[in-house]
Amino acid sequence: MYYAILAALLAACAAPTPAPTPLPFAQFILPTYDPNAATATPFQPAKETNTAISTYTASPQPSATFSPTNTPTVTLTAPPATLTVATLPPASPAPTTPSSGATSSRTNYILFATFDFANKTIGADETIRYYNNTGTALSDLVLSVQPNIYTSAFTLNTIAQDGTALTSYTLSGQRLSVNLNQPLAPGSATTITLNFNLRIPKKGSGEVFGYDFNQINLVDWYPFVVPNRGGWILHDPMPWGEHLVYDASDVELNIKTDSGVTLAIGASPEANGEWTRYRMYGARTLAISASNEFLVSETTLGNISIRSYYFSGYQKGGDDMLIYASKAITTYSEQFAPYPHQALAIVQTDMDDGQEYDGLVFLATDFYSQYTGSARSNLTTIGVHEIAHQWWFSLVGSDHAMQPWLDETLATYSERIFYENNYPANISWWWQFRINYFKPSGYVDATIYDYGSFRAYTNAVYFQGALFMDDLRERMGYGNFSKFIKAYATRYANGHATSADFFALARETINVNYDDLIAEYFSGSY
Repeated sequence: MYYAILAALLAACAAPTPAPTPLPFAQFILPTYDPNAATATPFQPAKETNTAISTYTASPQPSATFSPTNTPTVTLTAPPATLTVATLPPASPAPTTPSSGATSSRTNYILFATFDFANKTIGADETIRYYNNTGTALSDLVLSVQPNIYTSAFTLNTIAQDGTALTSYTLSGQRLSVNLNQPLAPGSATTITLNFNLRIPKKGSGEVFGYDFNQINLVDWYPFVVPNRGGWILHDPMPWGEHLVYDASDVELNIKTDSGVTLAIGASPEANGEWTRYRMYGARTLAISASNEFLVSETTLGNISIRSYYFSGYQKGGDDMLIYASKAITTYSEQFAPYPHQALAIVQTDMDDGQEYDGLVFLATDFYSQYTGSARSNLTTIGVHEIAHQWWFSLVGSDHAMQPWLDETLATYSERIFYENNYPANISWWWQFRINYFKPSGYVDATIYDYGSFRAYTNAVYFQGALFMDDLRERMGYGNFSKFIKAYATRYANGHATSADFFALARETINVNYDDLIAEYFSGSY
């Protein structure tokens, strides 16, 4: 979200870091999870774990919520720190053909990154195995390079296709346009290799990406191929909302960093010689937060590792987020679909709000400092909102710039579902604190470019959206709504959904007339 606060506001750091000695590019590619495999291969998650999720606001951007200053704080007794949680239901096997119409072959990313925390630099070799699932021959590729928005932050040293240097490309702002050496036929694949350096910029006020006095956050930090649906999808950033759109991919990060630095990543670490390896399957993006001052609390929920990363003085909020996260994953896994990753990292950072990435969520330091041990808090509401994005961003993809309601409305209403299943006495409080206080207005389905302010955007997309979802639930009936939301999570998992898809499935679930609800909350016809 904060990439729109542009590079002109950021001071250039030091001179460019020399390119590291190139590593031999990986001779393997992560295979997409094979649901029919009898046993796991070294590059697949074990079939019995929750990573074998069947079926994918990013661009990841902060979730918009602020605490009304005149709302009284109500202190509740926090649940005990020791959790006893039932094992989650087993994940369904991954489909061989995603509902989006793509083949089972996902784009794979393998990165070897040397991360110099002290000097705030990265040198990386990246291998991209790209599958052309567009149905037409491609003569070019478009990659998102978000760090290039910042002055002197990104240096592309080499780029090649199938071992041959690419010489015809342009890098301007966030867009890297590459003319391929030979066209890529439908259904075929090509390997793109890159070597690049990052000089990590100072984090702007309220931003996520960059460094501050004790932490470095790396989000959308490596080049990735943007979706192609009749054309390459790379929208312009805005001061509010999310502009990036992602395909689901399999990502392997091999990383080295300074001694004493703790990395928060939405996957569990594995040894790989001198490297530490992290693998994510069906992910939109892999984010990192690093600090030499992190304190870490950890629990497990079935096969899922939940880790809370926080700083000295904030242990109560850091510990309690394990409780809220465990409850949220249990509730959402039962209500929507099994949790789609191996791990969840919850990270304290200095920003204005919260932000989701695959397997990792950021929460503002202010939420921790305001926290008194009550579930009636921004730490809880925004925390479970960002966790809900593991379903309504990471699992089910959508166009966050053109139809932002598909992830933000669903994540906001998921808060309500969390409270009714875990703290039902707080539902009335939630409606007042989170929704009605802001006097929601506006059409739910406008683009991020149609709203005149951050508040107009959130009032419509988040809060009007929550009112719409509640009315839809009443119209469908709670049982049919539950059937619908589970079917939505399954049908569009690892793919992309649209507003038309949402309402088509609603009518398929129960054929009642939704026209009056659409007319009340939406500007379009669906």
